[in-house]
Amino acid sequence: MKKMVYCLFKLMEFPLILALGLLVTIFILKPLYEGSGILFIGNVWVNWFGVSYMLFVLYNLIFGLFLRMETENNLFRQRLSSVLFWLPFLWASYVVFIPFVKGENPF
Repeated sequence: MKKMVYCLFKLMEFPLILALGLLVTIFILKPLYEGSGILFIGNVWVNWFGVSYMLFVLYNLIFGLFLRMETENNLFRQRLSSVLFWLPFLWASYVVFIPFVKGENPF
C-alpha cells in the first residue's frame, strides 16, 4: 500500500507543479513584470514553464536536502546530483529574469 501511494504521488507531482507554476505566473510574475513596465505578452507559456521548473527545483531541494526523505531509489538525491537537472534550471532562471534586464519579454 505504501508503495502504491508513493507511485501515485510521483505521478501527480508534475501536473501539480505545472498548475502551481501557472498560478505563480499569473498572480505573481505578471504583476511584477507589469510593475516594471514589461508587457506580459508573447509566448507567455515559456515563462510559465520556467517558473514551473524553478518550483520543481525548489520542491526537490526541500525534500532532498532538508527533509532527508528515505526512498527506495533516493530519487531526490539522484536528481540533485545530476547535471541534466541543473542545466534546465539555469535556462528557467534566464527565462524568468532576463525580461527585467532587457526591459521586455523576448519570448
